Order: sequence, then C-alpha cells, then structure tokens
Amino acid sequence: MMSIDFLHTVIGNDGLVASGALAKELHITKSDLAEVTGLSKDSVSKVVRLKSKATQARLRDTVEIINRVTEWSGSVGRAFAWFRSQPLHSFGDKTAEDLVKEGRAKAVKDYLSRIADGGYA
Repeated sequence: MMSIDFLHTVIGNDGLVASGALAKELHITKSDLAEVTGLSKDSVSKVVRLKSKATQARLRDTVEIINRVTEWSGSVGRAFAWFRSQPLHSFGDKTAEDLVKEGRAKAVKDYLSRIADGGYA
C-alpha cells in the first residue's frame, strides 16, 4: 500500500514531482535534494529542467522508493533515512541513494519487490 498523503503532497496535479514539495517533505533544501538524487541544482530549481523526462524520472524513482519503504519503516523520515544510509548487501553495501545516483533505481525497486514477496534480499 502506498502512502497517499505523501504522493499527493509531492506529485502535482500535472503529474510531475514537485521538487520544492519533495524537499520540504524530506526536511532538506533543494540543493540537498539535487545531491541526494545525483541531479544538478538547476535540474531541481529551474522549471524547464525540472520538467525534463530525465529529471522527472530520477525524482519519481526516488519518490517511489521512499514511498515503498514508508510502509514498513513507519514514516517518510525513517524511509528517507533508510534510503540514505542503509547498506544493501546485495549491492556491495551501497545504499539506495548510491544506486539511484548511478541510474540503478530499477534494481532497488526490484530488491524491494523481492522483500515484499517474502524473498531473500
């Protein structure tokens, strides 16, 4: 089950992830959001760059991962802490943040699906 409140807060009526709303939910600055996602500062602050497919894909992946982890962590804040700091042994102890920055968000989502299905991570 996804956290509808979190999704409604960070995804606008236009279907785009709002970087300002996401940063606010995570209690970080837009500059921090850029660093966490591996995007440039312009990508999360300039409207034209924010609307690009590549930027939106990276932000959406981040939102999806945090949202999925929120289910078992209990809060968006705890899910974000997991995203940033929990070493994933299946990936050489890299964090979800590291993998998203490398463009490997799908691997993280697949990992979370295996866990959700009761499989070995």
